[in-house]
Amino acid sequence: MLTDDAGGAMLTIGAGRPLLTPAAMRAAEDEAIKSGESALRLMERAAAAAVLAIQRFSPNLPALVLCGPGNNGGDGYAIACGLRALGLPVRVAASAAAKAEPAATMATRWAGEVELLEAARPAPLIIDALFGTGLTRPLTPAVAAAMERLRGAGLVIAIDIASGISGATGAALGTPLVADMTVAFGALKPGHVMGAGLTHSGRLVVAEIGVPTIADLHLVPRPQRRQLPPDTHKYRRGSVLVIEGDPQLGGAAQLTALAALRAGAGLVTLIGTGTESLAAALMRRSDTQGVALLADRRTGAIPIGPGLPDDERGRAWLERLLGGSTPLVIDAGALALLAKHPEAVRSAQAPIVLTPHDGEFSTLFGEPGADRIAAARAAAARTGAVVLLKGSASIIAAPDGRVAINNHAAAWAATAGSGDVLTGIIAALLAQGMSPFDAARAGAWLHGDAAIRGGPGLIADDIPALLPNVLESL
Repeated sequence: MLTDDAGGAMLTIGAGRPLLTPAAMRAAEDEAIKSGESALRLMERAAAAAVLAIQRFSPNLPALVLCGPGNNGGDGYAIACGLRALGLPVRVAASAAAKAEPAATMATRWAGEVELLEAARPAPLIIDALFGTGLTRPLTPAVAAAMERLRGAGLVIAIDIASGISGATGAALGTPLVADMTVAFGALKPGHVMGAGLTHSGRLVVAEIGVPTIADLHLVPRPQRRQLPPDTHKYRRGSVLVIEGDPQLGGAAQLTALAALRAGAGLVTLIGTGTESLAAALMRRSDTQGVALLADRRTGAIPIGPGLPDDERGRAWLERLLGGSTPLVIDAGALALLAKHPEAVRSAQAPIVLTPHDGEFSTLFGEPGADRIAAARAAAARTGAVVLLKGSASIIAAPDGRVAINNHAAAWAATAGSGDVLTGIIAALLAQGMSPFDAARAGAWLHGDAAIRGGPGLIADDIPALLPNVLESL
Protein backbone atom coordinates (compact mmCIF):
# COMPACT_ATOMS: atom_id res chain seq x y z
CA MET A 1 0.00 0.00 0.00
CA LEU A 2 1.38 3.42 -0.90
CA THR A 3 1.73 5.70 2.09
CA ASP A 4 2.71 9.26 2.86
CA ASP A 5 6.13 7.82 3.68
CA ALA A 6 6.61 6.38 0.18
CA GLY A 7 8.17 9.51 -1.28
CA GLY A 8 11.62 8.05 -1.88
CA ALA A 9 11.43 7.65 -5.64
CA MET A 10 14.85 8.47 -7.05
CA LEU A 11 13.67 8.42 -10.66
CA THR A 12 11.36 10.52 -12.74
CA ILE A 13 10.40 9.83 -16.34
CA GLY A 14 8.94 12.12 -18.97
CA ALA A 15 6.44 11.43 -21.72
CA GLY A 16 9.04 10.54 -24.36
CA ARG A 17 9.09 11.20 -28.10
CA PRO A 18 5.66 10.93 -29.70
CA LEU A 19 4.97 8.07 -32.08
CA LEU A 20 2.20 8.47 -34.63
CA THR A 21 0.63 5.55 -36.43
CA PRO A 22 0.24 6.06 -40.18
CA ALA A 23 -3.48 6.67 -39.66
CA ALA A 24 -2.81 9.25 -36.95
CA MET A 25 -0.24 11.00 -39.17
CA ARG A 26 -2.72 11.19 -42.04
CA ALA A 27 -5.32 12.62 -39.69
CA ALA A 28 -2.84 15.24 -38.45
CA GLU A 29 -2.00 16.23 -42.03
CA ASP A 30 -5.69 16.42 -42.91
CA GLU A 31 -6.29 18.74 -39.96
CA ALA A 32 -3.40 20.96 -41.08
CA ILE A 33 -4.86 21.13 -44.58
CA LYS A 34 -8.32 22.00 -43.20
CA SER A 35 -6.66 24.83 -41.26
CA GLY A 36 -5.35 26.37 -44.47
CA GLU A 37 -2.15 24.45 -45.22
CA SER A 38 -1.84 22.83 -48.64
CA ALA A 39 -0.72 19.29 -49.33
CA LEU A 40 1.77 20.64 -51.87
CA ARG A 41 3.37 22.97 -49.33
CA LEU A 42 3.63 20.14 -46.82
CA MET A 43 5.42 18.03 -49.44
CA GLU A 44 7.75 20.88 -50.33
CA ARG A 45 8.56 21.41 -46.66
CA ALA A 46 9.18 17.71 -46.13
CA ALA A 47 11.49 17.52 -49.14
CA ALA A 48 13.49 20.56 -48.06
CA ALA A 49 14.00 19.05 -44.61
CA ALA A 50 15.01 15.72 -46.14
CA VAL A 51 17.55 17.38 -48.48
CA LEU A 52 19.13 19.10 -45.49
CA ALA A 53 19.33 15.82 -43.55
CA ILE A 54 20.77 13.99 -46.56
CA GLN A 55 23.46 16.61 -47.04
CA ARG A 56 24.45 16.43 -43.40
CA PHE A 57 24.64 12.63 -43.49
CA SER A 58 26.25 12.00 -46.87
CA PRO A 59 27.33 15.24 -48.52
CA ASN A 60 27.97 15.46 -52.26
CA LEU A 61 27.43 11.83 -53.21
CA PRO A 62 25.90 11.05 -56.61
CA ALA A 63 22.38 9.83 -55.90
CA LEU A 64 19.77 7.51 -57.35
CA VAL A 65 16.28 8.38 -56.11
CA LEU A 66 13.75 5.54 -56.23
CA CYS A 67 10.22 6.87 -56.63
CA GLY A 68 6.92 5.07 -56.25
CA PRO A 69 3.53 6.15 -57.59
CA GLY A 70 2.19 7.66 -54.36
CA ASN A 71 3.05 10.61 -52.16
CA ASN A 72 6.24 8.95 -50.93
CA GLY A 73 7.33 8.98 -54.56
CA GLY A 74 6.29 12.64 -54.75
CA ASP A 75 8.66 13.33 -51.86
CA GLY A 76 11.33 11.55 -53.88
CA TYR A 77 10.87 13.74 -56.98
CA ALA A 78 10.99 16.86 -54.81
CA ILE A 79 14.17 15.65 -53.08
CA ALA A 80 15.75 14.90 -56.46
CA CYS A 81 14.98 18.47 -57.55
CA GLY A 82 16.44 19.85 -54.33
CA LEU A 83 19.67 17.87 -54.62
CA ARG A 84 20.11 18.80 -58.30
CA ALA A 85 19.64 22.48 -57.37
CA LEU A 86 22.67 22.05 -55.12
CA GLY A 87 24.68 20.95 -58.15
CA LEU A 88 24.77 17.24 -57.30
CA PRO A 89 24.50 14.48 -59.90
CA VAL A 90 21.06 12.93 -59.41
CA ARG A 91 19.11 10.26 -61.27
CA VAL A 92 15.53 9.15 -60.76
CA ALA A 93 14.10 5.67 -61.23
CA ALA A 94 10.37 5.00 -60.88
CA SER A 95 8.32 1.87 -60.36
CA ALA A 96 5.27 3.55 -61.93
CA ALA A 97 4.07 7.01 -62.94
CA ALA A 98 2.86 9.36 -60.23
CA LYS A 99 -0.87 9.94 -60.60
CA ALA A 100 -2.38 11.40 -57.42
CA GLU A 101 -1.75 14.95 -56.22
CA PRO A 102 0.50 16.43 -55.04
CA ALA A 103 2.89 13.69 -56.18
CA ALA A 104 1.94 14.22 -59.86
CA THR A 105 2.83 17.92 -59.63
CA MET A 106 6.19 17.10 -58.08
CA ALA A 107 6.91 14.59 -60.84
CA THR A 108 6.37 17.28 -63.49
CA ARG A 109 8.95 19.50 -61.77
CA TRP A 110 11.64 16.89 -62.35
CA ALA A 111 13.15 17.87 -65.70
CA GLY A 112 15.50 14.94 -66.02
CA GLU A 113 15.09 11.43 -67.34
CA VAL A 114 13.04 8.92 -65.36
CA GLU A 115 14.54 5.44 -65.59
CA LEU A 116 12.60 2.24 -65.17
CA LEU A 117 13.16 0.86 -61.67
CA GLU A 118 13.80 -2.60 -63.09
CA ALA A 119 16.70 -1.29 -65.19
CA ALA A 120 18.15 1.37 -62.89
CA ARG A 121 21.89 1.36 -62.42
CA PRO A 122 23.13 1.72 -58.83
CA ALA A 123 24.74 4.84 -57.36
CA PRO A 124 26.89 5.60 -54.30
CA LEU A 125 23.77 6.96 -52.59
CA ILE A 126 20.36 5.33 -52.99
CA ILE A 127 17.38 7.33 -51.75
CA ASP A 128 14.44 5.02 -51.14
CA ALA A 129 11.17 6.88 -51.77
CA LEU A 130 9.21 3.98 -53.23
CA PHE A 131 6.59 3.35 -50.56
CA GLY A 132 5.76 5.13 -47.34
CA THR A 133 4.37 4.28 -43.94
CA GLY A 134 0.92 3.41 -45.25
CA LEU A 135 2.04 0.29 -47.12
CA THR A 136 -0.06 -2.72 -46.09
CA ARG A 137 0.59 -5.23 -48.87
CA PRO A 138 3.74 -7.16 -49.79
CA LEU A 139 6.14 -5.70 -52.33
CA THR A 140 5.47 -6.90 -55.86
CA PRO A 141 7.92 -9.42 -57.32
CA ALA A 142 9.16 -6.82 -59.83
CA VAL A 143 9.89 -4.23 -57.12
CA ALA A 144 11.45 -6.83 -54.84
CA ALA A 145 13.73 -8.01 -57.65
CA ALA A 146 14.83 -4.45 -58.43
CA MET A 147 15.61 -3.75 -54.78
CA GLU A 148 17.54 -6.98 -54.51
CA ARG A 149 19.68 -5.95 -57.48
CA LEU A 150 20.51 -2.64 -55.77
CA ARG A 151 21.20 -4.18 -52.37
CA GLY A 152 24.70 -3.41 -51.13
CA ALA A 153 25.43 -0.97 -53.95
CA GLY A 154 25.77 2.13 -51.78
CA LEU A 155 24.52 4.06 -48.79
CA VAL A 156 20.75 3.90 -48.41
CA ILE A 157 18.57 6.70 -47.07
CA ALA A 158 14.91 5.85 -46.58
CA ILE A 159 12.30 8.57 -46.96
CA ASP A 160 9.79 8.31 -44.10
CA ILE A 161 10.36 4.54 -43.77
CA ALA A 162 12.25 1.77 -45.54
CA SER A 163 10.02 0.59 -48.38
CA GLY A 164 8.43 -2.70 -47.40
CA ILE A 165 8.27 -2.01 -43.65
CA SER A 166 4.82 -1.56 -42.16
CA GLY A 167 4.63 1.84 -40.51
CA ALA A 168 2.05 0.53 -38.07
CA THR A 169 3.73 -2.65 -36.85
CA GLY A 170 7.32 -2.75 -38.13
CA ALA A 171 6.64 -6.02 -39.94
CA ALA A 172 8.61 -6.68 -43.13
CA LEU A 173 6.40 -6.98 -46.20
CA GLY A 174 9.12 -8.55 -48.30
CA THR A 175 12.87 -7.95 -48.09
CA PRO A 176 13.35 -4.17 -47.82
CA LEU A 177 16.64 -2.39 -48.33
CA VAL A 178 18.37 -1.80 -45.00
CA ALA A 179 18.64 1.96 -44.52
CA ASP A 180 21.70 3.66 -43.13
CA MET A 181 19.46 6.60 -42.24
CA THR A 182 15.71 7.18 -42.26
CA VAL A 183 14.18 10.65 -42.51
CA ALA A 184 10.78 10.44 -40.81
CA PHE A 185 8.31 13.23 -41.46
CA GLY A 186 6.47 14.89 -38.59
CA ALA A 187 7.08 12.15 -36.02
CA LEU A 188 8.48 8.68 -35.63
CA LYS A 189 6.10 5.84 -36.47
CA PRO A 190 5.75 2.55 -34.57
CA GLY A 191 7.27 0.77 -37.55
CA HIS A 192 10.56 2.59 -37.01
CA VAL A 193 11.08 1.12 -33.55
CA MET A 194 9.44 -2.32 -33.72
CA GLY A 195 9.92 -5.61 -35.55
CA ALA A 196 12.03 -5.43 -38.69
CA GLY A 197 11.94 -1.65 -38.44
CA LEU A 198 14.45 -1.88 -35.61
CA THR A 199 17.07 -3.32 -37.95
CA HIS A 200 16.10 -1.58 -41.20
CA SER A 201 15.85 2.07 -40.16
CA GLY A 202 19.46 2.98 -39.37
CA ARG A 203 19.90 6.43 -37.87
CA LEU A 204 16.50 8.03 -37.30
CA VAL A 205 16.03 11.71 -38.10
CA VAL A 206 12.67 13.43 -37.59
CA ALA A 207 11.99 16.24 -40.06
CA GLU A 208 9.47 18.77 -38.79
CA ILE A 209 6.92 19.69 -41.45
CA GLY A 210 4.68 22.01 -39.45
CA VAL A 211 2.03 19.44 -38.51
CA PRO A 212 1.05 19.28 -34.80
CA THR A 213 1.70 15.85 -33.31
CA ILE A 214 -0.66 14.92 -30.49
CA ALA A 215 -0.18 11.31 -29.48
CA ASP A 216 -1.11 8.78 -26.82
CA LEU A 217 1.76 6.60 -28.03
CA HIS A 218 5.36 7.46 -27.10
CA LEU A 219 8.85 6.05 -27.05
CA VAL A 220 10.12 5.33 -23.54
CA PRO A 221 12.65 8.06 -22.71
CA ARG A 222 15.74 7.90 -20.56
CA PRO A 223 14.68 8.25 -16.90
CA GLN A 224 16.13 11.03 -14.79
CA ARG A 225 17.66 10.44 -11.37
CA ARG A 226 17.03 12.87 -8.57
CA GLN A 227 18.87 13.33 -5.32
CA LEU A 228 17.24 11.71 -2.34
CA PRO A 229 16.46 13.99 0.61
CA PRO A 230 18.94 13.85 3.50
CA ASP A 231 16.34 12.35 5.87
CA THR A 232 15.77 9.34 3.60
CA HIS A 233 15.53 5.98 5.35
CA LYS A 234 15.03 2.44 4.12
CA TYR A 235 11.24 2.53 4.26
CA ARG A 236 11.08 5.77 2.29
CA ARG A 237 13.17 4.06 -0.37
CA GLY A 238 10.53 1.37 -0.57
CA SER A 239 9.80 -1.94 1.12
CA VAL A 240 9.24 -4.89 -1.23
CA LEU A 241 7.88 -8.31 -0.30
CA VAL A 242 8.78 -11.03 -2.82
CA ILE A 243 6.55 -14.08 -2.75
CA GLU A 244 8.96 -16.96 -3.23
CA GLY A 245 8.03 -19.96 -5.32
CA ASP A 246 9.24 -23.50 -4.87
CA PRO A 247 12.93 -23.30 -3.78
CA GLN A 248 13.56 -26.53 -5.70
CA LEU A 249 12.65 -24.80 -8.97
CA GLY A 250 15.67 -22.53 -8.92
CA GLY A 251 16.42 -19.00 -7.84
CA ALA A 252 13.84 -17.06 -9.85
CA ALA A 253 12.38 -15.24 -6.84
CA GLN A 254 15.89 -14.57 -5.52
CA LEU A 255 16.76 -12.84 -8.79
CA THR A 256 13.61 -10.76 -8.41
CA ALA A 257 14.53 -9.83 -4.86
CA LEU A 258 18.14 -8.96 -5.67
CA ALA A 259 17.03 -6.83 -8.62
CA ALA A 260 14.60 -4.93 -6.38
CA LEU A 261 17.46 -4.16 -3.98
CA ARG A 262 19.79 -3.04 -6.75
CA ALA A 263 17.04 -0.90 -8.32
CA GLY A 264 16.88 1.16 -5.15
CA ALA A 265 14.41 -0.48 -2.77
CA GLY A 266 15.43 0.12 0.82
CA LEU A 267 14.20 -3.20 2.19
CA VAL A 268 13.44 -6.45 0.35
CA THR A 269 12.00 -9.50 2.07
CA LEU A 270 11.59 -12.97 0.60
CA ILE A 271 8.44 -14.69 1.80
CA GLY A 272 8.62 -18.48 1.68
CA THR A 273 10.40 -21.60 2.84
CA GLY A 274 13.77 -21.18 1.13
CA THR A 275 17.00 -20.83 3.04
CA GLU A 276 19.59 -19.72 0.47
CA SER A 277 20.08 -16.09 -0.47
CA LEU A 278 21.94 -14.21 -3.20
CA ALA A 279 22.70 -11.35 -0.81
CA ALA A 280 23.08 -10.99 2.93
CA ALA A 281 20.97 -7.83 2.73
CA LEU A 282 17.89 -9.82 1.70
CA MET A 283 15.50 -10.52 4.57
CA ARG A 284 13.59 -13.80 4.92
CA ARG A 285 10.22 -14.43 6.51
CA SER A 286 7.78 -17.34 6.62
CA ASP A 287 4.39 -17.29 4.96
CA THR A 288 2.73 -16.61 8.31
CA GLN A 289 5.03 -13.66 8.95
CA GLY A 290 4.50 -12.49 5.37
CA VAL A 291 0.73 -12.37 5.85
CA ALA A 292 1.29 -10.18 8.91
CA LEU A 293 3.52 -7.85 6.86
CA LEU A 294 0.66 -7.21 4.45
CA ALA A 295 -0.89 -5.07 7.16
CA ASP A 296 2.28 -2.98 7.49
CA ARG A 297 1.53 0.34 5.84
CA ARG A 298 5.20 0.64 4.90
CA THR A 299 4.97 -2.30 2.46
CA GLY A 300 5.16 -0.62 -0.94
CA ALA A 301 4.99 -3.37 -3.58
CA ILE A 302 4.78 -7.13 -3.95
CA PRO A 303 6.04 -9.12 -6.97
CA ILE A 304 4.58 -12.59 -7.34
CA GLY A 305 5.12 -15.31 -9.92
CA PRO A 306 8.80 -16.07 -10.49
CA GLY A 307 9.24 -19.74 -9.61
CA LEU A 308 5.65 -19.95 -8.35
CA PRO A 309 4.04 -23.36 -8.99
CA ASP A 310 0.38 -24.09 -9.58
CA ASP A 311 -0.36 -25.41 -6.09
CA GLU A 312 -2.58 -24.55 -3.14
CA ARG A 313 -0.03 -22.15 -1.65
CA GLY A 314 0.50 -20.26 -4.90
CA ARG A 315 -3.23 -19.93 -5.52
CA ALA A 316 -3.83 -18.77 -1.95
CA TRP A 317 -1.15 -16.08 -2.13
CA LEU A 318 -2.40 -14.73 -5.45
CA GLU A 319 -6.00 -14.63 -4.23
CA ARG A 320 -4.91 -12.90 -1.01
CA LEU A 321 -2.89 -10.23 -2.84
CA LEU A 322 -5.59 -9.55 -5.42
CA GLY A 323 -7.95 -8.88 -2.53
CA GLY A 324 -5.59 -6.30 -1.02
CA SER A 325 -4.48 -2.82 -2.00
CA THR A 326 -0.67 -3.10 -2.17
CA PRO A 327 0.72 -2.56 -5.71
CA LEU A 328 1.54 -5.84 -7.44
CA VAL A 329 3.82 -7.03 -10.23
CA ILE A 330 2.42 -10.29 -11.60
CA ASP A 331 4.72 -12.47 -13.69
CA ALA A 332 5.53 -16.05 -14.71
CA GLY A 333 3.75 -18.65 -12.55
CA ALA A 334 1.22 -16.13 -11.26
CA LEU A 335 0.26 -15.27 -14.83
CA ALA A 336 -0.38 -18.95 -15.46
CA LEU A 337 -2.68 -19.02 -12.41
CA LEU A 338 -4.48 -15.91 -13.67
CA ALA A 339 -5.26 -17.64 -16.95
CA LYS A 340 -7.87 -19.68 -15.09
CA HIS A 341 -9.50 -16.59 -13.55
CA PRO A 342 -8.57 -13.49 -15.63
CA GLU A 343 -11.57 -11.56 -14.28
CA ALA A 344 -9.82 -11.50 -10.88
CA VAL A 345 -7.47 -8.76 -12.11
CA ARG A 346 -10.33 -6.56 -13.25
CA SER A 347 -12.02 -6.71 -9.85
CA ALA A 348 -8.82 -6.16 -7.83
CA GLN A 349 -8.33 -2.97 -5.84
CA ALA A 350 -4.54 -3.07 -6.02
CA PRO A 351 -2.61 -1.23 -8.75
CA ILE A 352 -1.20 -4.01 -10.94
CA VAL A 353 1.52 -4.45 -13.57
CA LEU A 354 1.33 -7.63 -15.68
CA THR A 355 4.60 -8.62 -17.41
CA PRO A 356 3.86 -11.42 -19.91
CA HIS A 357 6.05 -12.65 -22.72
CA ASP A 358 4.28 -13.71 -25.91
CA GLY A 359 3.44 -17.21 -24.70
CA GLU A 360 1.98 -15.98 -21.43
CA PHE A 361 0.11 -13.23 -23.22
CA SER A 362 -1.39 -15.75 -25.64
CA THR A 363 -2.63 -17.91 -22.78
CA LEU A 364 -4.28 -14.94 -21.09
CA PHE A 365 -5.57 -12.90 -24.01
CA GLY A 366 -4.99 -14.80 -27.26
CA GLU A 367 -2.19 -14.41 -29.79
CA PRO A 368 -0.95 -10.79 -29.95
CA GLY A 369 -0.65 -11.02 -33.74
CA ALA A 370 1.13 -8.49 -35.92
CA ASP A 371 -0.34 -5.44 -34.17
CA ARG A 372 1.22 -5.83 -30.74
CA ILE A 373 0.28 -2.29 -29.77
CA ALA A 374 -3.42 -2.93 -30.29
CA ALA A 375 -3.16 -6.26 -28.48
CA ALA A 376 -1.45 -4.78 -25.41
CA ARG A 377 -3.84 -1.82 -25.34
CA ALA A 378 -6.86 -4.13 -25.46
CA ALA A 379 -5.42 -6.31 -22.67
CA ALA A 380 -4.86 -3.28 -20.44
CA ALA A 381 -8.40 -2.03 -21.05
CA ARG A 382 -9.81 -5.48 -20.33
CA THR A 383 -7.95 -6.02 -17.06
CA GLY A 384 -7.61 -2.49 -15.71
CA ALA A 385 -3.90 -3.22 -15.22
CA VAL A 386 -0.76 -1.91 -16.85
CA VAL A 387 0.39 -4.57 -19.32
CA LEU A 388 4.06 -4.86 -20.30
CA LEU A 389 4.26 -7.17 -23.31
CA LYS A 390 7.91 -8.20 -23.39
CA GLY A 391 9.90 -8.46 -26.59
CA SER A 392 12.75 -6.90 -28.58
CA ALA A 393 10.62 -3.77 -28.38
CA SER A 394 8.46 -4.05 -25.27
CA ILE A 395 4.96 -2.56 -25.30
CA ILE A 396 3.71 -0.89 -22.12
CA ALA A 397 -0.03 -0.19 -22.15
CA ALA A 398 -2.13 1.59 -19.52
CA PRO A 399 -5.86 1.05 -19.02
CA ASP A 400 -6.57 4.65 -20.05
CA GLY A 401 -5.20 4.03 -23.56
CA ARG A 402 -1.69 5.39 -23.19
CA VAL A 403 0.99 3.19 -24.73
CA ALA A 404 4.78 3.39 -24.67
CA ILE A 405 7.35 1.39 -26.61
CA ASN A 406 10.76 0.61 -25.14
CA ASN A 407 13.34 -0.20 -27.79
CA HIS A 408 16.29 0.65 -25.52
CA ALA A 409 17.26 -2.97 -25.18
CA ALA A 410 19.63 -5.67 -26.38
CA ALA A 411 19.26 -9.21 -27.61
CA TRP A 412 21.60 -10.27 -24.79
CA ALA A 413 18.62 -9.96 -22.44
CA ALA A 414 17.01 -13.01 -24.07
CA THR A 415 18.26 -15.35 -21.36
CA ALA A 416 16.62 -17.42 -18.64
CA GLY A 417 15.72 -15.38 -15.57
CA SER A 418 15.93 -12.01 -17.30
CA GLY A 419 12.19 -11.46 -16.92
CA ASP A 420 12.41 -12.24 -13.18
CA VAL A 421 14.94 -9.43 -12.86
CA LEU A 422 12.63 -7.02 -14.71
CA THR A 423 9.85 -7.91 -12.29
CA GLY A 424 12.07 -6.94 -9.34
CA ILE A 425 13.10 -3.64 -10.90
CA ILE A 426 9.50 -2.62 -11.52
CA ALA A 427 8.52 -3.65 -7.99
CA ALA A 428 11.25 -1.44 -6.51
CA LEU A 429 10.06 1.56 -8.49
CA LEU A 430 6.45 0.92 -7.48
CA ALA A 431 7.50 0.70 -3.83
CA GLN A 432 9.21 4.07 -4.14
CA GLY A 433 5.94 5.67 -5.20
CA MET A 434 6.05 5.66 -9.00
CA SER A 435 2.78 5.00 -10.80
CA PRO A 436 2.38 1.55 -12.40
CA PHE A 437 2.73 2.99 -15.92
CA ASP A 438 5.84 5.01 -15.05
CA ALA A 439 7.39 2.15 -13.06
CA ALA A 440 6.90 -0.24 -15.98
CA ARG A 441 8.35 2.25 -18.47
CA ALA A 442 11.35 3.17 -16.34
CA GLY A 443 11.92 -0.46 -15.35
CA ALA A 444 11.98 -1.59 -18.98
CA TRP A 445 14.53 1.12 -19.83
CA LEU A 446 16.81 0.30 -16.88
CA HIS A 447 16.65 -3.42 -17.69
CA GLY A 448 17.49 -2.75 -21.33
CA ASP A 449 20.39 -0.45 -20.48
CA ALA A 450 21.87 -3.09 -18.19
CA ALA A 451 21.63 -5.66 -20.98
CA ILE A 452 23.34 -3.28 -23.40
CA ARG A 453 26.17 -2.80 -20.91
CA GLY A 454 26.42 -6.53 -20.22
CA GLY A 455 26.92 -7.52 -23.85
CA PRO A 456 27.58 -11.04 -25.12
CA GLY A 457 27.66 -13.68 -22.43
CA LEU A 458 25.18 -11.84 -20.23
CA ILE A 459 23.19 -14.00 -17.83
CA ALA A 460 20.30 -12.87 -15.67
CA ASP A 461 22.49 -12.95 -12.54
CA ASP A 462 24.63 -10.19 -14.08
CA ILE A 463 21.83 -7.69 -14.58
CA PRO A 464 21.30 -6.66 -10.93
CA ALA A 465 25.04 -6.08 -10.54
CA LEU A 466 24.96 -3.75 -13.56
CA LEU A 467 22.08 -1.63 -12.22
CA PRO A 468 24.20 0.63 -9.94
CA ASN A 469 26.22 1.76 -12.96
CA VAL A 470 23.01 2.28 -14.95
CA LEU A 471 21.53 4.41 -12.17
CA GLU A 472 24.76 6.34 -11.64
CA SER A 473 24.76 7.30 -15.34
CA LEU A 474 21.32 8.94 -15.22
